[in-house]
Amino acid sequence: MNCIAIDDEPLALDVIKDFASKMPVINLISVCTSAVDAISILHEKKIDLIFLDIQMPHITGLDFLKVLNEPPMVIFTTAFSDHALQGFELNAVDYLLKPFSFERFLKAVHKALQIFTMKQSLLAAVKSTPADDNADFMMVKVEYSMIRLDLSKVLYIEGLKDYVKIYSGGRPLLTKTTMKNLEEKLPLGKFIRVHKSFIISLSKIDSIENNRIRIGEKYIPVGNQYRQVFYGLVEKIKL
Repeated sequence: MNCIAIDDEPLALDVIKDFASKMPVINLISVCTSAVDAISILHEKKIDLIFLDIQMPHITGLDFLKVLNEPPMVIFTTAFSDHALQGFELNAVDYLLKPFSFERFLKAVHKALQIFTMKQSLLAAVKSTPADDNADFMMVKVEYSMIRLDLSKVLYIEGLKDYVKIYSGGRPLLTKTTMKNLEEKLPLGKFIRVHKSFIISLSKIDSIENNRIRIGEKYIPVGNQYRQVFYGLVEKIKL
């Protein structure tokens, strides 16, 4: 992952440089002592992750993030805990409270890496979309029968250990498979995984509020691991 760090404290930047050097998954492109200095870098290079301080002169990290049209993933680094809620409302990957340990830094980067990997997989899948991704039905094994499932009627899918339950308006269908296996077989662009236990049909979303998706009377949580990808997709299709 290509990263930059923005912090007005040189010592804080030194810590990030030291920790980042221990992690091969991080390519620390540059460190900046102000958000203004980082703007040109964000325009010139593809940055996947920003380590961003909150309390800085001229413009805070929170305000800086708000002005970016398509911001990279962000891990906030700050000495103050009272901005944590605002940080997560801006879909920050994590919030590191100074002074933070390498172990805590590693945990935050691991979260970012999971999201990054998911994005890369999604992009690769889109580029190599098979012809049958336009299929409008799927055969599902329920008990001793194979049942035709009309994908246009599917509302959402819930994972239950070794089974999944498919909700399509009528009686839910329970079939023995994994969420990962089913996710790979569903048409791209029509369904998206938003939680370790839920896949939703994008066309069936009624509303999104407080990191929850409402489909009919059901409220489905958006998991931290899937939040960045989901809201990125919503941003592209909203008016």
